[in-house]
Amino acid sequence: MRAIVQTSVGGPEVLTIADRPAPEPARGEVLVRVHAAGINPVDTAVRSGAYPLLGEPPFTVGWDIAGVIEKLGPEASGFAVGDEVFGMPLFPREAGAYAELVTAPANELVLKPTGIDHIHAGALPLAGLTAWQGLVGAAQVRSGQRVLVQAAAGGVGHLAVQIAKARGAYVVATTSSSKLDFVRGLGADEVVDYTTTRFSDVVSDIDIVLEPIGGENAEQALKVLKDGGTLVSLLGISDKAKAEARARGIRHEHISVVPDQAGLGELAKLIEAGKLSVHVSRIFPLEQAGEAHAFLATRPTGKIALEI
Repeated sequence: MRAIVQTSVGGPEVLTIADRPAPEPARGEVLVRVHAAGINPVDTAVRSGAYPLLGEPPFTVGWDIAGVIEKLGPEASGFAVGDEVFGMPLFPREAGAYAELVTAPANELVLKPTGIDHIHAGALPLAGLTAWQGLVGAAQVRSGQRVLVQAAAGGVGHLAVQIAKARGAYVVATTSSSKLDFVRGLGADEVVDYTTTRFSDVVSDIDIVLEPIGGENAEQALKVLKDGGTLVSLLGISDKAKAEARARGIRHEHISVVPDQAGLGELAKLIEAGKLSVHVSRIFPLEQAGEAHAFLATRPTGKIALEI
């Protein structure tokens, strides 16, 4: 099979195409012929060595997959050969998603929604589960609450806006000037241009903040939260911010996404109901994985994906 491999950490140029032996599914696993692989910021951080999640190379980055089951391993259940599936297998262990064939635990995949193609399904899992586990799992968002989603045009953000709206929340979103209309189109009730306006100057009375940036931004996010609200952070917050949160009864949830078959199933239901869509701004062939990583650094709208 063809796969993207790297023998050293570094820039996008370290991602090279190579022939590798096809994997065999172990107990409880299935073999998936991958049609699309989503690309996420964690992929680029691991590739560069900034986040040494997989140790020393060689390795193959990537976790998001969509494709067709080609073989069932021993005791794998719930699927049949030929089923179209998607998921985020094995995270944070190596999944090797940038490849033509991937083995995955059957209990970390779900059937692909019929309403979307492999490209959009493959771009969904990691970002979608991050948004779902943050807003629904950690914050338990419910109808009538006021939710602030930051970086709302990004991979996680554009899905989080839609998930919060589907749960009946009033959504305030931040984004840059060029993406205001895109975020409004997702259903956000209020949109703040962070390039011209400090969100903490114009936003208040928020029940839940989804905060992906950290640092000073997290401290500003606390200012807009009600006492007793919930701050969901993707990168953690400072000791100063933690102390303020405790003093005001604000619950801080620092989340790191994990494989979640039930969560994937809920995302699939939202897609089938027309309440969630995945925006893919650009598609690259497998052999251009390096170019795709370079493009991700430009902060594109929504997601990008590899077509395999």
